[in-house]
Amino acid sequence: MTDAVTLQLGEDGVLLAVMDLPGRPMNVVGDALMLGIAQAVERMADPAVKGLVLTSGKVDFCAGGDLDRMSRWTRPEEPFEASMAMKAQLRRLETQGKPVVAAINGHALGGGLEIALACHARIAVDDSRLKIGQPEVKFGLLPGGGGTVRLPRLIGIQAALQLMTEGTDLSPQKALALGLLAAVAQNRDDLLAQARAWVLAHPAPRQPWDEPKFRFPGGDSRSPAMAQLWTVAPSVASARTWGNLPAVQHIMSSVYEGGLLGFEAACEVESRYFAACAMSQASKNMIGTLWHQLNALKKGASRPAGQPAVKVRKLGVLGAGMMGAGIAYVAAKAGLEVVLLDSSQQGAERGKVWSQGLLDGAVRKGRSTPSKRDALLALITPTTDFAALSGCDLVIEAVFEDRAVKAEVTAKAEAVIGADTVFASNTSTLPITGLAQASARPEHFIGLHFFSPVDKMPLVEIIVGAQTSDATLARGFDFVQQIGKTPIVVNDSRGFYTSRVFATYVMEGIAMLKEGVHPRSIEVAGQQAGMPMPPLALQDEVSLSLSLHVAEQTRKDLLVEGRPTAEHPALSVIRDLCGIGRVGKKVGQGFYDWPGREAAVDGADAAGSDKGQSSEKGAKGEKRLWPGLAERYPVAEQQPAQRELMDRLMFIQANEAARCLEEGVLRSVADGNIGSIMGWGFAPFEGGALQFINARGVGAFVERCRELAVRHGPRFEPAALLVKLAAEGWPVADR
Repeated sequence: MTDAVTLQLGEDGVLLAVMDLPGRPMNVVGDALMLGIAQAVERMADPAVKGLVLTSGKVDFCAGGDLDRMSRWTRPEEPFEASMAMKAQLRRLETQGKPVVAAINGHALGGGLEIALACHARIAVDDSRLKIGQPEVKFGLLPGGGGTVRLPRLIGIQAALQLMTEGTDLSPQKALALGLLAAVAQNRDDLLAQARAWVLAHPAPRQPWDEPKFRFPGGDSRSPAMAQLWTVAPSVASARTWGNLPAVQHIMSSVYEGGLLGFEAACEVESRYFAACAMSQASKNMIGTLWHQLNALKKGASRPAGQPAVKVRKLGVLGAGMMGAGIAYVAAKAGLEVVLLDSSQQGAERGKVWSQGLLDGAVRKGRSTPSKRDALLALITPTTDFAALSGCDLVIEAVFEDRAVKAEVTAKAEAVIGADTVFASNTSTLPITGLAQASARPEHFIGLHFFSPVDKMPLVEIIVGAQTSDATLARGFDFVQQIGKTPIVVNDSRGFYTSRVFATYVMEGIAMLKEGVHPRSIEVAGQQAGMPMPPLALQDEVSLSLSLHVAEQTRKDLLVEGRPTAEHPALSVIRDLCGIGRVGKKVGQGFYDWPGREAAVDGADAAGSDKGQSSEKGAKGEKRLWPGLAERYPVAEQQPAQRELMDRLMFIQANEAARCLEEGVLRSVADGNIGSIMGWGFAPFEGGALQFINARGVGAFVERCRELAVRHGPRFEPAALLVKLAAEGWPVADR
């Protein structure tokens, strides 16, 4: 017996089965849960049982498969057999002859949705925050519990493919419109009442695919109606993933082949493709980083031990540009009182209006209400008066990347805030220890580096200065989690971790342009390697003028420190284009022409917009590479192989990440991997910049770096840490 599913027979003859996996915060699909469902099926043989309502005793219905278990699989037989065993149990559930209803009280994702699909009907609480979907592709997997078989038979092949290959989730209303749900309920009591009523009203149901005359909605794989889809879908998927994510191809293959076969044969085909996904390097990378390492960080692996948890009640934000306004918005959304301070009242008000624009959009889309919008806006107080910062638990400056400006606002803020108030800088490059020299309390000074757009980007890089106390770090860490972001913690350094490594990507692309590599080849190489944006376009997003400013500031600082360095070959290109006014997307001209763009970004925005992933379309059309590039940087007759370009763009990042670990800038491998994926979009299927090295083998990585160094310069020389690990036969890991 198992206590993963408790059973209670009602007076109406309806058996209530409550999934509540012991010792876990959420229900996950595994042996214990499936055994509980099997026992529920056995109980249904009792003549007194008229049907079954399956629900959850936890906040969510079921979160999906047990990724901890999956990460231990070493042979393809293991995922294949686990997949077939789950489907055998679910097949018994749906064919035992009595009605089964899934009463979905919270998220039903992955394997959780597959359990619900094996029920004869699904009813969910009508909560827009409730998610229903098949996100397995985000871990390099496909739905292995019958999802690629049942979902197309329920809502049609095209709709099912979109859900599974994109990993998107649905609200209950959208799921209802698709035919995935039979009904929605107002609350849990209504949910159970409707589920019981459905059971009693359908005493002998059959799944659609078990009906003798069943037809796929919209046609099966051989139907003329699907011919165009199968002609186009593989090429569209290839263009989107560049072949880097095998799960997408395997999902399409499983659905296509399953659409030619009977139900049982289609289930076996799915299990074979599931095993192929589970054994892929991409899946191992993604589960290792985006599950194990991410969960460790969320649980506080980088937080100093022994420090009490403290919540921020009142937040001060200095600078109401795009970054400051974004920070104010996410803080207010989390229920914090926010003082948004700018040099002019008009600027401060404009920062608040930015939040109103986001909220108005949410109201239009039905994701919020006017009353909720107004309540959130009431939490933001725009002002020019530093005295309004009194009572703040935390103050974040998000002003221009200039030491003097930052020092001025630091002094003004510290004159009015409490003695134990934490002061944070949102700088993306300037060392925190240096900025803290302007503070009378450097132990309370820390870096909180947000990414643009703040409302969408999930990461905050916390930078610990030389005198930052553990109590200050703990408060910063707790605040980041309080506003729903993922924190990584790094030690102080010029550019810290994310800005430092991100810069190597765009600078390498620009160096290629200078060498005569065709700009289109450079851009394709970045995307083909798995980066979300190509390097030249991304540099335009950042702005060339900001990069030039940072480079010049760095050069001056290093001269003062007695550490002059050789200029990167890309810098002359940036200086050249800035000289003719092509400073990036903000003015509509950079490496690209950006139709419809205007110079709307102020200095405060630029200070934190270094790694945002903005739209590639202007108001009047798509961006296009500036034709004048060919005149200023002629294309060489002999072009390098595309693999060479891809390796340069990726190896330069991974090698720099290893240097950050070697120098102690990175405190852990998890911080490095999560920071690279969530911070600047390092190819997720690679599992992060440091896992990129491990997946290839440290020895092979070192060898390839040395080859690149011979051809392209000493910046590719492997980090000393990697040379040592290669000699000792160790991977990159925490020790």
